[in-house]
Amino acid sequence: MLKVRIIPCLDTRDGRVVKGIRFQNLVDAGDPVEASSRYEVEGADELVVLDVSATPEGRAHRHETVEAIRKALSLPLTCGGGVRRVEDVRLLLEAGADKVAVNTAAVEHPELLSELAQRFGTQCIVVAVDAARRVEPGPDGVSSWEVVTRSGRHRTGVDAVAWCAEAERRGAGEVLLTSWDRDGTRQGYDTELLAAVRGRVRCPVVASGGASQVDHFVAGVESGADALLAASIFHYGEVRVADLKRALGDRGVPVRPAGEPAAGTGGVQ
Repeated sequence: MLKVRIIPCLDTRDGRVVKGIRFQNLVDAGDPVEASSRYEVEGADELVVLDVSATPEGRAHRHETVEAIRKALSLPLTCGGGVRRVEDVRLLLEAGADKVAVNTAAVEHPELLSELAQRFGTQCIVVAVDAARRVEPGPDGVSSWEVVTRSGRHRTGVDAVAWCAEAERRGAGEVLLTSWDRDGTRQGYDTELLAAVRGRVRCPVVASGGASQVDHFVAGVESGADALLAASIFHYGEVRVADLKRALGDRGVPVRPAGEPAAGTGGVQ
């Protein structure tokens, strides 16, 4: 059985880690290089770094932040935020990212995913999907979600589950699935959303948004997640990655022991 990955996420703005609720009211949560180093020591399997103000501000990801993190980190690194062109992906990979997450630009120009996959390989391309639950269920009474973009500022009307499936067809090698409703709420992953996406895609799915206790992580795995992402509980020292892994192991979740080296490090140099 494949081991479930535990992934701390660093949302960054102006070179600092920030955290909020539903992408709003962001507050400072520390230095990204210090946090990255701590998570590697604690046994994280990967790290995700998202420049959350890049797209709203109409700029590219701050490559200097990625370069600084890579110098201190040997873990696999996924970076996103402000990715709109092939050139943006190339620069992030050269800065030290192993994978690049694309969100708003992929929704607005789906053909970009095909171009990126052809140029860099599906293993490098992650589609980041921020999904908000629709107030009213579909005509068949089943829950549905729509894609939100621009750090949650824009509701697209695009069905989130269908978009994940299309993104995979176009070449995305992984889905980073964030519940906009649960982000920062500490109420647990949207397991219904996870299960719906798991039923439509074959590629790995990373659960994101709302996890704050062991039961939430277990529920994420049971709903089909291949990897479990969290932010604030790690940033504020409420839970150490190593302790979470031990607790998950005790619950029968297959995880890489905290002292075992992670695979696939190094980035594109």
